[in-house]
Amino acid sequence: MISNAVMSRQHNMSTNLTADYCKVPNLVTYQTLSWVMTGQFVLGLPLNLSVLYIFIFRFKFWKNKSIFLFNIVVADLFLVASLPAKVYDYQQGLKRSKDTVVCKILLFIVFLNRGASIVFLTTLCIDRYFGVVHLGRRNIVRVFKKSPQISTILWLVLLPLIIPTIINTSECCNSHGCKFVMEYHGMTDIYREVAFLIQIIIPFIILVYCTVRIVNRLRKKTVGEKTKLRRAVWVVMSVVVVFSICFLPCTIARVLLLAVRLKAWQAAEDIVLQVYNTLEVFSYTDCLLDPLVYCFFNSGFKNAYISTFCPTFLQKRPPNSACGMGTGATATTTTSGGKIMSLPIVEK
Repeated sequence: MISNAVMSRQHNMSTNLTADYCKVPNLVTYQTLSWVMTGQFVLGLPLNLSVLYIFIFRFKFWKNKSIFLFNIVVADLFLVASLPAKVYDYQQGLKRSKDTVVCKILLFIVFLNRGASIVFLTTLCIDRYFGVVHLGRRNIVRVFKKSPQISTILWLVLLPLIIPTIINTSECCNSHGCKFVMEYHGMTDIYREVAFLIQIIIPFIILVYCTVRIVNRLRKKTVGEKTKLRRAVWVVMSVVVVFSICFLPCTIARVLLLAVRLKAWQAAEDIVLQVYNTLEVFSYTDCLLDPLVYCFFNSGFKNAYISTFCPTFLQKRPPNSACGMGTGATATTTTSGGKIMSLPIVEK
C-alpha cells in the first residue's frame, strides 16, 4: 500500500508538472499568434484549394511535368487544415494540446509539411540547376518529375524521419524540457532535433550553391541566351526567399532554445520560447508563398490561374503580351465588337 501511495504521489507530481509546463509563459503573445494563424488559415485555405483546382482541372499537372508542384500543394493543405487546432490551443493558453494523440498528429503534420515542401522545392531547384549549368547532360531529375512513382517514394522516404519523432513524444510535444521527461525520451528528442536541423540546413546549402552557379552562368552568357537563365534565377531565388523567411529563422531560434534548455536557464527560456513559437507560426506562411514559386516555375500554371480567377486582367493586357507566356504556351486572338483579345492556351 505504501508503494502504491508513493507511485500515486509521483504520478500526480508529474501530471501537475506536465500541466504547468503546457501553459504559455505569456498569454497575450500566444493569443496574438492565434489571430495570426487565423489569418493564415483564412487566406491559405481558399488559396491552396484554388491552386489544387487549377492543377487538377485546368492545368492537368500530370501532363505538364508538374507532379512535384502538385505534391507541395497537398503538403500545404495538410498544414492549413491543422491550423484551427493550434489556434484553439493558443487561445486556451496552452503551448500544445494536452491530448497526447492530438499533439502527436499535429506534430506529424507539421513535420510532414516541412519535410515534403523542402524535398520537392529542393528537387525543383536541382532540376533548374542541371538544365542551365549542365545543359546537354542527362538530367535524371527531369525524368523523375514525370513519374508519380518517384513522388510516392519521396513521401515514403520522409516517414522514417518523422514517425520515430512521435512514437515517444514527450509531454506537450516538448524536447529537452522537464527533467523527468528527459530521462525516458532523451534519444528520441535528440533524433527529432537532428532530423529537424538536417532537413533544413543541408537543402539550404544546396539551394545557395545552385543559385550561385546559375547566376555565374547568367553572367557568362550572351544577351540572346539570357531569357531562360533569368527565369531559372527567379525560380531558385523564390525558393531561397521561402527558406529564408519561413524555415531558417525558425531553425536558428530552435537551436537557441535547445541551448537555453540544456543550460536550465528558466528565465531566458520563457523569452526564447516566445521568440521560437512566433517564428514557428510565421514559418506556416510557406503555404501562402509557395504559389508564387509555382508561377515562377511554370508560366503555364500562372496563365491558367489568371485566366480562371482573374480573366479581366488578361483583357487589359496588350495583344502581344502572349509572347511572355513561357515555353510551350501559345495564344489565340479573337475579335469581338472591334476589340482584339489575347486568350492563353494552357500548355499540354
